[in-house]
Amino acid sequence: MTTTTGSDAAVAIGGILDQPPTLANVLRGGTRLTQRWRHGEFHASLPAMDTHVIMTYYGAAQNSSCHVDGKRGSGRTRPGSVTIIPEGQDGRWDVAGPIEVSHVYLSSQRLQEAARSLSSGISGVELIGRICFDDPVASRILEILSHEAASGDASSSLFADHALDLLCAQLIRGHSSQSAISTPPARKGLVDWQVRRVTDYMKDALDQEIRLDDLAGLLQMSRFHFCTAFRLATGQTPHEWLTALRIGQARHLLMTTELPVTSVGLAVGYQTPSSFAAAFRKVTGVAPSSLRRGR
Repeated sequence: MTTTTGSDAAVAIGGILDQPPTLANVLRGGTRLTQRWRHGEFHASLPAMDTHVIMTYYGAAQNSSCHVDGKRGSGRTRPGSVTIIPEGQDGRWDVAGPIEVSHVYLSSQRLQEAARSLSSGISGVELIGRICFDDPVASRILEILSHEAASGDASSSLFADHALDLLCAQLIRGHSSQSAISTPPARKGLVDWQVRRVTDYMKDALDQEIRLDDLAGLLQMSRFHFCTAFRLATGQTPHEWLTALRIGQARHLLMTTELPVTSVGLAVGYQTPSSFAAAFRKVTGVAPSSLRRGR
């Protein structure tokens, strides 16, 4: 069996970044780690790689999207989320920057070893591609591995090997063909963490254009499925939910700051005073200027 080292994947990724990753520990099965490092934005195609790439994020969130096999996924590079690029997957990536990340270049050999150790009946496990997918457990393990990559301590490789076993177990049960088979069908509406994720994304980008495709991409759903599931979960459409968040923030700014009304509208995503005034009046029953005069 040919052992992958992760070096080719690191070279491929480094070729599209202004600050390429520095590889550390060579672990069992040829898996490689990186420390935490920062790089700028990039917009480029990434070729298929000979290893799985697993990453997590630190610091300020940025927009991220990819096009794979004609499908677009998007998300925010927030702490507690992970991105998974399975072995052999290529695609176009657009990531805002700067961002702080750490990577694990996980060999297929190591993943399959972990699958066999979990159950003698598991074989041929395939990872599911993810983009900025909420998984605090996997993210925390990746953070631990990044610390070990920076340690240089004599025992760091041994410790990292054990932590990598935990990461493989989490990937298999939550992000693989095995988990897709064994997980029962989800209810029709979104679950609480999915609503929170969409809401947090909206709050972080109130002053920007927020497209339905972006929101659906956060949860890796089609637009139709997302809209239906969101309304079942919240009783509102995504647009109604976003409008309520925007007007709520506008009320806060009008009551607590001296920003001009026009600036308040721009700060919550309305490009013209008339569109802001119409939306504000529809939700609150009064004009923005009237609310400010009455505070």
